[in-house]
Amino acid sequence: MIAFHVNGEAVRVDVDPEMPLLWCLRDHLQLTGTKYGCGEAYCGACVIHLDGEAVRACVTPVAKASGRQVTTIEGLSEHGDHPVQRAWREENVPQCGYCQSGQIMSAAALLAEVPAPTDDQIDQSMAGNVCRCGTYDRIRKAIHRASQEQG
Repeated sequence: MIAFHVNGEAVRVDVDPEMPLLWCLRDHLQLTGTKYGCGEAYCGACVIHLDGEAVRACVTPVAKASGRQVTTIEGLSEHGDHPVQRAWREENVPQCGYCQSGQIMSAAALLAEVPAPTDDQIDQSMAGNVCRCGTYDRIRKAIHRASQEQG
């Protein structure tokens, strides 16, 4: 059994410790907001927070979560009102939407570390998140907006 907290709730799972955390979240805990994109940590669709740090759930073994705090897009805010989520809607960032949970989780981690990032800091931090629709300018604008809102 592996015990950890997900979105503030204690969980215990009886899975292979080497199973990617992504599959534990999606298949065993029914938290499907975290997406599978590439399975090799290239695209960023699977970003979650592990003790506040943005990590790729597709390559993070579930054993690494033992005793730690995991936050998924479902746990970022109770009503979808985290400053990043609000800014995403206000700036009309999503198109197809597939990458958005990973993008939002990466942006939230960035703003927790750097409350007022520059364009370069945003670009560097978000470089590992691929948006096939190409909404990068709106993503940057939304991150600046969220930064001002959480001020």
